[in-house]
Amino acid sequence: PPKVDATFDLRKGGSFVDWISAAFSALARNDNRAIRVIGYAPKDPGITVEVILDEKPLREAVLAFSTRILQLSIVISLFTGGLVYLSLQFLMIRPIGRITRSMASFRENPEGEGCATSSAGRTDEIGIAQRELAVMQDELRASLNQKTRLATVGTAVAKLNHDLRNSLSSVMLASGRLADIDDPEVRKLTPLLYEAVDRAVNLCSQTLVYVGEGTVEPKPVLFHLQELTAEVDSALNSELAEGDEGKNFKIKNTIDFSVDVFADRIQLFRALSNLIRNARQAGAKSATMSAKEKDGRLYIEVKDDGPGLPRQAQEKMFQPFAGSAREGGTGLGLVIVQDILKAHGGGLKLVETGKDGTTFCIDLPAAGSTPA
Repeated sequence: PPKVDATFDLRKGGSFVDWISAAFSALARNDNRAIRVIGYAPKDPGITVEVILDEKPLREAVLAFSTRILQLSIVISLFTGGLVYLSLQFLMIRPIGRITRSMASFRENPEGEGCATSSAGRTDEIGIAQRELAVMQDELRASLNQKTRLATVGTAVAKLNHDLRNSLSSVMLASGRLADIDDPEVRKLTPLLYEAVDRAVNLCSQTLVYVGEGTVEPKPVLFHLQELTAEVDSALNSELAEGDEGKNFKIKNTIDFSVDVFADRIQLFRALSNLIRNARQAGAKSATMSAKEKDGRLYIEVKDDGPGLPRQAQEKMFQPFAGSAREGGTGLGLVIVQDILKAHGGGLKLVETGKDGTTFCIDLPAAGSTPA
C-alpha cells in the first residue's frame, strides 16, 4: 500500500468545525495525498472498515459540487432579487411615486380635480397615506373654494359699503326728525329705529375694516350685561311682524344686574343676537341667558329648547358656509360669534345639544376692577 499522508478516524467523532476546517484544507492543497479513513461499517457497527484513497479525486468531486451549488445559488438569488424588485416596484415605489405626483399636481393646481390618488383597498401604511392625502386634498380644496367665495363676498361688500352707509345716514337723519313729532307711538319707536340704524352704520364700518385688514379691533367699554341682553331681546322682537313664525319666541334673562362686562358693546350685541337668532330659526320656542364669574373669567350661557344640532353641523359649525343646521342658511352666524369673542380674548363652546335643546357658553375675561 502507498504511504499514508493523513489519517481521518471517524470513530472518534470530532466537532463540526473540525470537519469544515479539514474540508477547506483539502480544497486548498495542490498536491495529491494518500489518506486513510477509518470508521464503522454502516450495516454492522461491530465491524471496523479502513480505506486508503487518493485525495485528488475527492477534491475534484467537492469542487464540482461546490460549483453546482454556487450556480444554483446565483440562479436563486437572481430570481429572488427579481421578485423583490417587482414587489418593491408595485407595492412601494409606484404608489409612493403616485403620491408624489399627486402632491406636485395639487401644488400646481389646488382647485383641480385630477390630482386625487387611489388606495385600491390597501390596508397598510401606504394605503392609509393615500387615503389621508386624498381626504386632506378634498378638505383643502373645499377650504380654498370657501376662501374664494369669502373673497368675492368681501369685494362685493367693499363696493357696496360706501353707498349703503350714505343711505343709512339719510335714514338716521330722517329718524332724528321723527323725534320732533308729537305722536306718542312715533316717539316710542323713534329710539329703537335710531339705535337699529346706528348699529347698521357701525356694522358697515366694521365690515369694511374686516374686508380690508382681516380683523376688527374691539373698542371695549364697561357696561351692565343685563342691559345689553335686554336690548338684544327688544331688537330681535322688532325684527318680526305679528303672525310671523318665531314671533312668540321668549327670552328668559336670569343675569343679575350687578354683572358687568368690559367689551365692545356693539360687537357683543352682535354675537348674542346671532346666538339667539340661530336658536329661533332652528325652531326653539324660548332661550335662557345666564352668567357667572369664576377664576377671573365671565361665562355667559345661552340655552334653548330647540331640536338640537345635527352631527354634521356640530363638526363644521365654525366653518364658513358649511356649519348651517337649516336649509338656506349661510353657516356664518357662529363663525362671526367666534371671531368676535376671539378678538376679546375669549371663545365660544358648545356645552351640550340634543332633543331637549342646545347650550352654548361664551367665555370672556371678567371685568374685574377695570374702569369704564
